[in-house]
Amino acid sequence: MSGNRIETYEDFVRVHGLLLAASGLPQSLHRQLFQKLVTETFDGGSHFQIELCEEGRQRRLVLTSESMPKESNVFLVDHAWTFRLSDAWKQLQEVPGLAQRMASLMCVDADFNTEELDAVNGVLHENGHKSNVEDILESEICNAIEKDDGTVRWLELDEVDIDDDMLLLLNLSSKFPDLQALSLCGNKLEKMEIILQEVTKFKNLRALWLNNNPGLKKCEHHMKDAILQECPRLEIYNSSFTSNFGEWALGFCGEVYVKDNPRSLHQSERTLQNVTSLDLSNRHINTLVNKSFSPAEMPSLSHLNIRGNPLEQNSAHELLEVLKGFPCLQSLEVDIPGPLGESAIEILESLPHLSTLNGVSSSKILEDGKHVIDSMLQPHLPEWTADQSLADRVLSVMWLYLMMYRLANDEKIDETSVWYVMDELGSALRHSDEPNFRVAPFLFMPEGKISSAVSFSILWPIQNIYESDECTRDFLFGIGEDKQRSARLTAWFHTPQNFFIKEYEKYHQKLQLKNFTYIPAQSSTTKPLHRSDGCALRIYTDIPQVEEFLTRPEFVITKEPKDADIIWTSLQVDEEMKKATGITDQQYVNQYPFESCIVMKHHLAETIQKAHGSPDWLQPTYNLETHLSQLIGDYYVRERDGLNNLWILKPWNMARTIDTTVTDELSAIIRLMETGPKICQKYIENTALFQGRKFDLRYIVLVRSMDPLEIFLSEVFWVRLANNPYTLEKHSFFEYETHFTVMNYGRRMNHMNTPDFVREFEAEHEVKWLDIHQRIRCIIRSVFESAAVTHPEMHSSKSRAMYGVDIMLDSSFQPKLLEVTYCPDCTRACKYDTKSIATGEVVKGQDFFNYVFGCLFLNETDHVSPL
Repeated sequence: MSGNRIETYEDFVRVHGLLLAASGLPQSLHRQLFQKLVTETFDGGSHFQIELCEEGRQRRLVLTSESMPKESNVFLVDHAWTFRLSDAWKQLQEVPGLAQRMASLMCVDADFNTEELDAVNGVLHENGHKSNVEDILESEICNAIEKDDGTVRWLELDEVDIDDDMLLLLNLSSKFPDLQALSLCGNKLEKMEIILQEVTKFKNLRALWLNNNPGLKKCEHHMKDAILQECPRLEIYNSSFTSNFGEWALGFCGEVYVKDNPRSLHQSERTLQNVTSLDLSNRHINTLVNKSFSPAEMPSLSHLNIRGNPLEQNSAHELLEVLKGFPCLQSLEVDIPGPLGESAIEILESLPHLSTLNGVSSSKILEDGKHVIDSMLQPHLPEWTADQSLADRVLSVMWLYLMMYRLANDEKIDETSVWYVMDELGSALRHSDEPNFRVAPFLFMPEGKISSAVSFSILWPIQNIYESDECTRDFLFGIGEDKQRSARLTAWFHTPQNFFIKEYEKYHQKLQLKNFTYIPAQSSTTKPLHRSDGCALRIYTDIPQVEEFLTRPEFVITKEPKDADIIWTSLQVDEEMKKATGITDQQYVNQYPFESCIVMKHHLAETIQKAHGSPDWLQPTYNLETHLSQLIGDYYVRERDGLNNLWILKPWNMARTIDTTVTDELSAIIRLMETGPKICQKYIENTALFQGRKFDLRYIVLVRSMDPLEIFLSEVFWVRLANNPYTLEKHSFFEYETHFTVMNYGRRMNHMNTPDFVREFEAEHEVKWLDIHQRIRCIIRSVFESAAVTHPEMHSSKSRAMYGVDIMLDSSFQPKLLEVTYCPDCTRACKYDTKSIATGEVVKGQDFFNYVFGCLFLNETDHVSPL
């Protein structure tokens, strides 16, 4: 190495040896990688071509070389966008051209023409204008006359800025009384009563599209019910089949009825005779038992797609009997597991005339009983609305493209993950369970240290491939079913919703069966400590606040752990530590065995669920490492029922909200598993506010004994306030100081005296704090009762401990448990004098540990109350 700069292959291997091993790149390609890195050679364009697919909503990568043998080449892939998650929105707003490039790469810019893109960049064209509604209507009438029919039956007025007033002025029902299909998507209709008044005048209406109008966001379910009541012939509403669906809806999906050939009111009903292919996917169909969906009406049907429909009103047996009757049915697409059964083999055994199932040869599936169903899944394609900015579109679909790594130095791993999007070539690699390429992130350190690192991805063939072959990678490389592979594929593919909903329902029913009753142990109260020689109790501590502020004469600090009566430490006292320090089982320690059952977030939820099932004071909580399927099912049920679907993801065992994310995107929830083990908890979106800001409460709990249970609550709690006013505006989810209350890393922290907060909170909300406080006390007691019953191994006569319990209030002022933390130092308590909420007496922060040690070891109860 010349200075610190890498110049030879040997230097490269010495510095990057661990990174090379971690990447999985074959050793035979290491020298080639080195040469391309030092010369910055990006030669993928000479071997690959990017093509549009899925009607322009995805890209794929195709080999243009004659062939490429396995492990014969390695390619550098640049990173088009690298960011911390909290910075994503800001960068898309502020970095010139970034949103445009990402939108193009992710195929969400199709409707942004040159004028619109110029407008985004601040260049407005003087001759830009929108289509005139009257011109469209005149054109439709002319087209009808030219067909010698004279009747307009199909009208599309999408994205032409029709508002409520204009809809009234247009008086469409008088101009087009025989209308059967009407689309008003992407307009500015807001008032439900006006929309209802106008569209329900069309008594022959068979299809109505009102998608992406602001009025529907507020009352979509009410709107649908009211329209169906007045329009009984309506078969399609916002792309979904209604319960009235029949020949018209099936004809529309079978491309019999299209805009240029709408059905005449006097047309024969038997118009489905020649339908050979029928796509009914994602139509929200609840039942297929229908007189129009029958072999008699569609004798020529050979291909049928029923993916993405609940079909909850039909049994699998009933549906299979209907499908058996279609004499020409050769190809079927359906969710598996799903409404027809749990496996592809079950379906094929019931429908032996099928030649393909979900695009896979029936013979191949029957030959290989373990054929991976993942290959049958349909991809999530990007979706957006006309009024979304490019930045918003990118935020909503980026989880289909993101990859992640974490930096580390000699001391520790970085707490915040780095997300990135590969360039156009890398992002065009689609998923396959049997991929022919592999991709891995790689940090090149040209100066031999992390500060000089430049991130790339490296791409190499793992199979022999040939010209025109699609190049693919495994999005979940190394992740099998033991790590919930099929469920995790939901981030990219349409997986069977019914399966996940059933898993959730089984899990939810199991929780509902829990019936916990705590029976206190009949035992004497824990005795106070004292030495037989009458001397002060000797304490060893590694916590400066204890050493500085514990001033009671009953205690004295010792520097040697083996000489202490009490070990008060921030470290885990395990067998290794005992051996290293000489600590014995006869000394008292400030932690309980197996206390991880309450201080680690996933174990805390499990402990409570084992005891109480799903109490109203614990938000629905899932350990993503074990219950991802159940979480997905819960998400789908909430989506189906129109409920709020905002969730918070928390690492199992990190403090200060590190790696914690708020999101309503299911793909984001699943992808965020990649940054480490997490729980996913229903976000308290309707939280109580204090002066417009979110807050939570930290309580200090002292535990003398787990059996019998002796716990005490400090009379003083700490209010932790967010710095920004609370909002559920979607961009705010990236703002730490709006949605989080633990201010760290130099952020401004607001401290408020407990009685002052109580007084002002009561005045603001007209509530009695003592009522709230009593409910909080009951919850805290329930937490430790749950631990005592479900984890009797926690009991130790030589343990005493202090824990922090975090509580949040919802808008009805009902307390919700957030977490329990191991709290040996409580640094914040030492910093502030405050007042007891019960007595009004000043509690000096510097006396805090005198009260703690007095309660735990001398059985005193100054400034604490038993729970």
